[in-house]
Amino acid sequence: MEEQLKTGTTTVGIACKDGVVLAADTRATAGTMIVDKQAEKVHILSDDFACTIAGSVSEAQLLIKLVKAELKLKEVRTNKSASVKEAANLLGGLLYSSLRRMSMFPCIAHFLLGGKDASGVYLYDLFPDGSVTKIKDFVSSGSGSVFAYGVLETQYKEGLSVEEGIKLAVRCVNTALQRDSASGNGVTVVVVTELGIKKVLQKEASITLY
Repeated sequence: MEEQLKTGTTTVGIACKDGVVLAADTRATAGTMIVDKQAEKVHILSDDFACTIAGSVSEAQLLIKLVKAELKLKEVRTNKSASVKEAANLLGGLLYSSLRRMSMFPCIAHFLLGGKDASGVYLYDLFPDGSVTKIKDFVSSGSGSVFAYGVLETQYKEGLSVEEGIKLAVRCVNTALQRDSASGNGVTVVVVTELGIKKVLQKEASITLY
């Protein structure tokens, strides 16, 4: 059963001087089986927030629905949008409660959250245990993160632009695609700036047949 529960992915978050870049591959796995080649792992939550997902798909999808609803509810009640810190803490609270809920089927999810508010654009790491960490440079999650970190540690430079961040994020995911069998099939990139949130890349990986 443990083998059936194993999943993999590669997600990347990069803090740039003028925004945040979020990227992920598009392969969903269950053990050694590829169950989806066009999985959506970068989600736009609202006009102000976007996130990447890693881990249990069902858990991540449920939490995305919940956080979308809570953010909209807060906006209706207070007549203003949540700050990035508030959104991160909200999602962190949901993760904390979810992990500690008694269940026959353990579900674990890891989020990278990018968002904008009146004070700027920010990147947060939402770990499966519910911890909330503000990221000032870069972060990666999933089975392919070890390969992505190798690229980030050597090629990230403080103060890089969003355009440079996009290229670096694609390089990270492509590197993981070459070595991590649980990551693959393509890359999705979403950018968060003060102007808004935009999907800038949705590309399938080329496959060589022998």
